[in-house]
Amino acid sequence: MSSLFPALTDGPADRPALCFGERSLTYGELASAAGAVAGGLTGARRVAVWATPALETAVAVTAALVAGVTVVPLNPKSGEKELGHILSDSAPDLLLTAPGEELPAPLGDLPRVDVDPAARGVLPDDRERDPEDPALIVYTSGTTGPPKGAVIPRRAIATTLDALADAWRWTGDDVLVHGLPLFHVHGLVLGTLGPLRRGGSVRHLGRFTPEGVARELNGGATVLFGVPTMYHRLAEALPDGPELVKALAGARLLVSGSAALPVHDHERIAAATGRRVIERYGMTETLMNTAVRADGEARPGTVGVPLPGVELRLVEEDGAPVTSYDGETVGEIQVRGPNLFTEYLNRPDATTAAFTADGWFRTGDMAVRDADGYVRIVGRKATDLIKSGGYKIGAGEIENALLEHPGVREAAVTGEPDADLGERIVAWVVPADPQAPPGLEELAGHVAGRLAPHKRPRVVHHLDALPRNDMGKIMKRALSRG
Repeated sequence: MSSLFPALTDGPADRPALCFGERSLTYGELASAAGAVAGGLTGARRVAVWATPALETAVAVTAALVAGVTVVPLNPKSGEKELGHILSDSAPDLLLTAPGEELPAPLGDLPRVDVDPAARGVLPDDRERDPEDPALIVYTSGTTGPPKGAVIPRRAIATTLDALADAWRWTGDDVLVHGLPLFHVHGLVLGTLGPLRRGGSVRHLGRFTPEGVARELNGGATVLFGVPTMYHRLAEALPDGPELVKALAGARLLVSGSAALPVHDHERIAAATGRRVIERYGMTETLMNTAVRADGEARPGTVGVPLPGVELRLVEEDGAPVTSYDGETVGEIQVRGPNLFTEYLNRPDATTAAFTADGWFRTGDMAVRDADGYVRIVGRKATDLIKSGGYKIGAGEIENALLEHPGVREAAVTGEPDADLGERIVAWVVPADPQAPPGLEELAGHVAGRLAPHKRPRVVHHLDALPRNDMGKIMKRALSRG
């Protein structure tokens, strides 16, 4: 296997690699700093990284991966109980962190290594590492029980990033800007390791703001990564932001991920800038599965086509493959390919349950597929598939329809038991004007006129805000009337 980051040794040493605010490193400086950190990891099998959005995090992860040491990224916002579980489950030998960080109690007994981006050392040669060696253990929360550690091999990182390079024509000339956290796959693997594998550079905003996006894109950045909440804020800022309009219009790629981008925001951004946001679809366990290609149609509401090397199918509830790709038939996504994780750490039962007998990973995501291969996610099997009146209905398309109503700022859709229908559709709405929220009859008629009568909400709840996690995903299990 070739090096994960060939530009660290083969590219121009003075080429910009990492920029976090006023602090930056060239490829030569990053190679030397990573070499210094790697020199302190001798004998370590696994290290935890206190994954703040800082230069030290990127240096620490790069150093460990080149040294062949598995990285466990830690979310600095995690509670002590969750941190305690992750540490006992993964048993790291060391903790890598920025100097001066005050750490919570569960980390107190773990030997600490302060990362110095100005240190100098010799970078190890990682070209002979086994592609199946574990690179990352990323903890992902399921619907029940403590988080599970998905073991991601070097092979999955390399093949995913190379497939995205093919799909997006991603090269060393690209400058990526984002404000994503570095303890998730999106911000760490795609947003940080991705540019480093290509020999390009990343500018991290620290904290996402429309002003920061405008500054960086107008200052030479070519690609923007974000989550739907970020693109919603950009759409809101566009009417009063000529510099932001110019920035988005001039970007080579605007990419959204981690959750579905509402069609309404797609259209607002396209109308203001002439540029379409493209989406991709992945998971912690699979890295990336599909993407809208740079030379493809940016079709709002879709996540594109399978990436090179990725097999994707939809299956019925009984496991039989969906045979009609008509854009209407809903099935669970299953994937197979070199992008997949190896196992859930210490959970052979969960690993076995996640795969079919012939090696397909059960994503739990529900989708429809068009005849030309484009995939449209309609929701999670556990929370977004509503069975009402004999129909299988995806919550996502109802949410998009609700967001087209001028009185709706945010919307989520769930199902709840109904003696007649099996489940009835429930809308959770943040009104644009809290003093005049749209009522059930108005919203039901709005949805029925756009989709079909059986997809209209039967209940509407008005909220001040929707509960969201760190990546902007709506936490639907928190939407309950008890």
